[in-house]
Amino acid sequence: MSFSILGTGKAVPEYVLTNDELSTMVETSDEWISTRTGIKKRHICKEETITELCVQAAEEAMSNAGVTAKELDLIICATLRGEYITPSQACVVQKELGATCPAFDINAACSGFIYALDVAAGFFARGRVKKVLVIALDNLSNIVDWKDRNTCVLFGDGGGAAVLGEGDSLLSIEITAKGDTDVLKCPHGENTSPFYKHPSEHPYLYMNGPEVYKFAVVSMVKGIKRAIKNAGLKEEDIDWVIPHQANIRIIETAVSKLKIPSERFIRTIAEYGNTSGGSCAIALADSVSQGKFKKGDNIVFCAFGSGLTTGSCVIRWDKD
Repeated sequence: MSFSILGTGKAVPEYVLTNDELSTMVETSDEWISTRTGIKKRHICKEETITELCVQAAEEAMSNAGVTAKELDLIICATLRGEYITPSQACVVQKELGATCPAFDINAACSGFIYALDVAAGFFARGRVKKVLVIALDNLSNIVDWKDRNTCVLFGDGGGAAVLGEGDSLLSIEITAKGDTDVLKCPHGENTSPFYKHPSEHPYLYMNGPEVYKFAVVSMVKGIKRAIKNAGLKEEDIDWVIPHQANIRIIETAVSKLKIPSERFIRTIAEYGNTSGGSCAIALADSVSQGKFKKGDNIVFCAFGSGLTTGSCVIRWDKD
C-alpha cells in the first residue's frame, strides 16, 4: 500500500513582477534574465500571507478530491519559513481549515514536496492514515536580497497542495541529503540573546550559482534514472516529467542526457520562477487542471535544493 493522488490545488499571489519591472530595481534586463534562466515573471506577495496561500491551495485540493477537513488524518507542510517559528505552518493551516488531525512541517527546501510525499507514504504503509493533505509552499520574496541581481531575479512566491488517499500509485521514491552550508543557505539573522557570542548574518538567501548548477544537473539526471529503474520501468515508459523549476538551462541539459522526449518535460518556470518546494506542486496542479494526464500515465518527479537535498519518484496516474 502506498497512496493515490485524489486532488490537487495551487495558490500564488495576485501581484506579478515582470522582468521589465525588475530591471528598474536592479541592473538587469528581460533579455539577460530570460536567456539565462527561462524566467519571464514571478508572483510576489503584497497583501497575501503564507497562511492564506496555504489555505487557498489546500481548499482547492480538498474540493478537487471531494474530501473535507474533518476527514484528514494528517497535514504535512513543506516550507522553508512559515508564518511563525512556532507553531508550525501545518498547525496554523489545520486551525484555519477546521481540521483536527496531527500536523507538522518539514524543511527540505526545493525537494520539500517529494520529501513530504515520502513521509506520507510511510504513514500509509503503517496503516496510520486514510487521507493526508500535503502542502508545499514558500514566501521566498521575504528572504531574497533585492539588491542582488544574481538571486532576486530567480525566485517567486507560491506553491501547491495534494490530497492523498489509499492506493498503489507510488511506484518508487527516493530522497537524499548531503549536508552543506556553503553552496546555498539563508541564515536566521540577528540573535536576541545578550550571551550568544557568535556573529549574526543577514537573513538573505546566499547562493553559489555555478556550484548549484553543477549539483542540479547531476542530481536531476541521476535522480530521474534511478527513480525509473527502481519503479521497474524504462525511460521510454515515462509519459511526463515534472522537474524542479530552478533554471531552464538545467532542465534542457538534463533532457539532453536522457532518452525522454523534451516535450514530456513540464515547464512552468517562465510564469512562476523558482518557488522552491512549491514548484513541483504548482506544476502538478497546473497539469491536472489542463487535463494533461490520462489514466495509466507514468509521471516522474525530480527536485534538488539547499541542504543539499534531492528527491525523485515515479507515480502512475490512476484518475480518469
